[in-house]
Amino acid sequence: MKQGITAAMLLSALLGLGLGAPSHAATDAKKTQSATKKTSDKAASTTKQSSSKTQKASTKSAAAPAKSSSKSAARVAQKPASEPVAKKSVHKVSMTDVDPRRLMLYSASALVIDQETGQPLLEKQSDAVVPIASISKLMTAMVVLDAKLDLNEVIAIGDEDVDGLKGTRSRLPVGTTMTRETAMLLALMSSENRAAHALGRHYPGGMPAFVKAMNQKAQALGMFSSRFEEPTGLSSNNVSTAKDLARMVAAAARYPEIRHFSTTEEARVDLNGHVRDFHNTNALVRSDNWEIGVSKTGYISEAGRCLVMQARVADKPVVIVLLDSAGKMTRVGDANRIKRWMESASLTPERKPV
Repeated sequence: MKQGITAAMLLSALLGLGLGAPSHAATDAKKTQSATKKTSDKAASTTKQSSSKTQKASTKSAAAPAKSSSKSAARVAQKPASEPVAKKSVHKVSMTDVDPRRLMLYSASALVIDQETGQPLLEKQSDAVVPIASISKLMTAMVVLDAKLDLNEVIAIGDEDVDGLKGTRSRLPVGTTMTRETAMLLALMSSENRAAHALGRHYPGGMPAFVKAMNQKAQALGMFSSRFEEPTGLSSNNVSTAKDLARMVAAAARYPEIRHFSTTEEARVDLNGHVRDFHNTNALVRSDNWEIGVSKTGYISEAGRCLVMQARVADKPVVIVLLDSAGKMTRVGDANRIKRWMESASLTPERKPV
């Protein structure tokens, strides 16, 4: 009996152990799974947070330059407002390197020569051979003066002096008499064609000899691209270049009579008992802003508006040649632009060597 009870108890203990093992295993498995899940979740959470932080850091890092640049730009934009505006400085340029287009010159040919050095300060198509119109009258005056003719001799306007080329008008009727000096004054100051033609016709040997003397004078001055056909410039066959004309103007400036007559503003002349007022065709001689030594304008349709001058600009003696300008005031505008440019350049202090 006692043995039976002992056996029953032993069997019961064994059955308890067998049934309890699976229960403990399941519990342990659940605990392990739970721990694993928690570890995984924690790792995932850590990874997610790390990734989020990395993305935010990247975004912040990428945005930082733009923000910095924006602030920098803001500072640059705001800087002038907080500081006094500096005066615009004029950059010193070399006159020999200046681009004529920057001066907006509207003359087809242009040349400015420094008479002290003989060097060109500005050039534009200065070798182009073109008609020169009444600029020719400077050569006419030089030939008359070279011949040492009596300036007080009275000469007359004849039918031969009437313009048969262009049909231009004149305030000197046929039959008008005047001294050679008065004829030269009217030819240079008011560009009177009949006066200029009469000067050539009353030359020893007549017009053929006078035209020959004009061309010889041109050759003597080194004007090798120039040719003269008559003394007024009405013929488009009177041609030259800006370079040649600069030589002619410089030569004309050596004649006191040409300097005086070509820059006279106006004159009241008694012509056969009729007093007439004549004015200079170059408006610049009446300007207080210009110091002009020699002046001559010219115009025919083939030549356009022309102007040559010997003047003192920016305390420098220069020869200015402007040919084939379109528009009545364009040549004057070009001359003023050149003057302003030279004055601006001379007022700018020279750069000190580094």
